[in-house]
Amino acid sequence: MSIKELPSATRPREKLLAHGARSLADVELLALLLRTGVRGTGVLQLAERLLGQFDGLAGLMHATPAELARAGGVGPAERAELAAVLEIARRAL
Repeated sequence: MSIKELPSATRPREKLLAHGARSLADVELLALLLRTGVRGTGVLQLAERLLGQFDGLAGLMHATPAELARAGGVGPAERAELAAVLEIARRAL
């Protein structure tokens, strides 16, 4: 299902702005970073698949850009952005 098909109050961006980041599930947070899906796969489904492939956010935090490329559905811009955000998170820990 496309994010545009969801009721406004349940869309990740609107939910975050209304209730804060803690109100979002991991898949919704990742979907916000990815911004778009790929042909035939919505961004929420792509985020769910990636979390499954990397065993959740903890595994994703240790993924290299090359591993993300092999996972499919994540282009160079998304890989760079994810790598940067995940590095920020690692440094904050």
